[in-house]
Amino acid sequence: MAPLGLIDIGGTTIKFAVWQDSTLTRHHAVTTPTTKAAFMDLLQREVEQMKAQAAIVGVGISSPGAVNQATGVIEGASAIPYIHNFPIQAELTARFKLPVSIENDANCAALAEASTGAGQGATSLAFLVIGTGVGGALIFNQQIWHGAHLFGGEFGYTKINTTGTLSELGTVPNAIHRYQQATNQTGKMTGQQLYQLADTGDGVARHEIDTMYAALAQGIFNIQYSFDPEKIILGGGVSNNSDLIPGIQRALTAIYQQVKIATLKPTLLTCQYTDEANLRGAAVDFEQSQNR
Repeated sequence: MAPLGLIDIGGTTIKFAVWQDSTLTRHHAVTTPTTKAAFMDLLQREVEQMKAQAAIVGVGISSPGAVNQATGVIEGASAIPYIHNFPIQAELTARFKLPVSIENDANCAALAEASTGAGQGATSLAFLVIGTGVGGALIFNQQIWHGAHLFGGEFGYTKINTTGTLSELGTVPNAIHRYQQATNQTGKMTGQQLYQLADTGDGVARHEIDTMYAALAQGIFNIQYSFDPEKIILGGGVSNNSDLIPGIQRALTAIYQQVKIATLKPTLLTCQYTDEANLRGAAVDFEQSQNR
């Protein structure tokens, strides 16, 4: 297809690229502005540069927040307050003088994986982004399932046992927080350090990592039995850890021993795309928007 301009809005940086021949070119990042006016000017300036370099036919945008594609408004909240609750799609379309599509960043990452990544060939998948919390997306028939209130794929809100949500129990930062509370420690600790402590016999560190795996396994079990996707793909920084899927599989084994009637096992994969996922997914979403 013809070249596209792509934008990935993040709380720290905004990434820009041109999508041409299924490849990202002219890929670079700029610090996220602190005001709406500076933000809009930056995006317009960058798109004008794209136009001068390539015959782009539209702009696909990945954004935080609950993107209402029917109204062109980014609802909800994020680390960038000024992008919310006004007709941003219409304003950008007028500024760029080009068609514009906007989709939530986790949804974009899921579209990238479904199109040419770890989920390629599947008509349905669930995508979990495991970071500070747990976000995600659902894809059915190659399309994002937004849900009636734009909460499709918000797995982090789901309750795990009676002790907390998947976001509270199923992430490395929260495992570190629990470990430091239990051991009366303060200061910065990385996930790598927590794993190293567990590997050298620290029982508290091992317990908190196992708690994380148990929460993720329960969430994944519930996703498999409620939505029954062909694949469940795991993204976020922890997906680089080679113990992630084995750890979850061990915890899933314990669940299947408890729930004897359950025989359906999820197909778990880690994501193929990392830093490029949101941009690539924004290109997929733009292509789909032309048929909406």
